[in-house]
Amino acid sequence: MSNLKVCIVEDNPQIQSLLEQIVQMNGEYEWLGSFSTAEDAIMKIPVLKPNIVLTDINLGDGKSGIDCVREVKANHPEILFMMCTVYEEDEKIFEALRAGANGYILKKTAPDKMLAAIKELSEGGAPMSSQIARKVVNAFAIQPQVKVQTTQVENSAMAELSKREREILEMIAKGMTYKEISELVFLAPETIRKHVYHIYDKLHVNNRVEAVNKFYGR
Repeated sequence: MSNLKVCIVEDNPQIQSLLEQIVQMNGEYEWLGSFSTAEDAIMKIPVLKPNIVLTDINLGDGKSGIDCVREVKANHPEILFMMCTVYEEDEKIFEALRAGANGYILKKTAPDKMLAAIKELSEGGAPMSSQIARKVVNAFAIQPQVKVQTTQVENSAMAELSKREREILEMIAKGMTYKEISELVFLAPETIRKHVYHIYDKLHVNNRVEAVNKFYGR
């Protein structure tokens, strides 16, 4: 398996350097480059084609990290973005998720947990610091153990999903990673990832949280 390629968007030189060191601590990750402005990142990330981007929210006087996610995701939905920030405000969290962020962790996260979050993200998870996850759960009142009946998903968007896509979406709603799903249905993780992209496109959502909520009819 080839190394995961990672880019960093952070305007604080000390934090940028620290994130670079954390990424390079693990031999499975390849650091491609760092950017101090969203404008620079928006221009160069599509060229470098990383698997994962760690980005701050506040990037000075120009565009924000959320703007970066929104603009890059529009043409490159396969690139995974994890917000790495000090912000715990609900407004910032949900604005980032609506823009297409795939994970949201706080800068005070310990290096080993940050590396674990990157790995989880690459395997189809949606890593979030515990404080952030609680806010998301409270806001959306997600109940992953609820058994979803066919009638709950029979709306126009859900009707467009194939049988396989519905099966995968139900597993995503249960919190399973791409790797776990692939082992259960005997398909390669990359094939599962492609199915998920098609699901997001058909449901008009940008991330796992939005897909799960549409699955539960919220």
